[in-house]
Amino acid sequence: MIEGPTTAPAAALDLELLRSFHAIAQLGSLAAAASQRHKTVSAVSMQVKRLEDALGSRLLERGSRGMTLTPTGEALLHESRELLNLHDAMVARFTGRGLGGKVRLGLPEDYARELLTGVLPDFIAHHPNVLLEAVTATSGELARKIKRSELALAVLLDRPHSLTGGEPLWQTTPVWVGPRIGRLTDRDSLPLALHEVDCPYRELATETLEKAGKPWHAVFTSTSIHAVENAVEAGLAIGVIDRERVTSSMRELGDEDGLPPLPTCQAQLHFAKRIDANSRLAVEALAVLLRERLVGRGPWRAVR
Repeated sequence: MIEGPTTAPAAALDLELLRSFHAIAQLGSLAAAASQRHKTVSAVSMQVKRLEDALGSRLLERGSRGMTLTPTGEALLHESRELLNLHDAMVARFTGRGLGGKVRLGLPEDYARELLTGVLPDFIAHHPNVLLEAVTATSGELARKIKRSELALAVLLDRPHSLTGGEPLWQTTPVWVGPRIGRLTDRDSLPLALHEVDCPYRELATETLEKAGKPWHAVFTSTSIHAVENAVEAGLAIGVIDRERVTSSMRELGDEDGLPPLPTCQAQLHFAKRIDANSRLAVEALAVLLRERLVGRGPWRAVR
């Protein structure tokens, strides 16, 4: 009998090696990852070496700021997240042991209603033993909270803070709006309804007007997006909101009204540097769901 050519077996990935790799990528150091994984530094280092040998690629580089990902490491981190979560979900389904722990999620108020309606209830239904707490704030305040690890993860816009390393989710569509009746743009100084500081749309509005040399003054300031919208609808002021939030009592404004175009913002997903080990799998599971529902689409598309 003539035997056919043999095929070399494909490299198999050890999930425990992947978990240690994810811990290093998240925490930025071997020591922190070893502490979280309840292993020695040398053991975690050896796990990374075994993973790199299995894949034939360098995954991590040591630098002045700790361990950083190579391009191959970045790709592996992104592509293996869902693998780990699918594995854990399957084990939980067959053994009856679901995910647990506590997850604090930060959200900008502008998008909270859609996320609370269209995404988070599904997560709670699939993981009833996870204590999920959603916190709303401006993107600037959320950035400070995620830096202090007061939140496990957060969805926030890419301004007015300096936080880096977020995963892109979707592009926002900020627009100028005024009341349906009346022309507030004819005034010498534009009356604005604004959020407090730390709001990306406040920054967009004021910076864009100042670059265009258009005088403005704040007639209404609030931390509530609903209050800002009410001020616009009542004819008190002009504002900047996401196009999806424009109501029948508003009118979108633009070039014909003498207003300069607004740049877009990017909504991003950020993780805390320190996440409790008992909650990490739940945090990752929620991140998978957020990516699945929001990447390239945004929250309104997710609920339709």
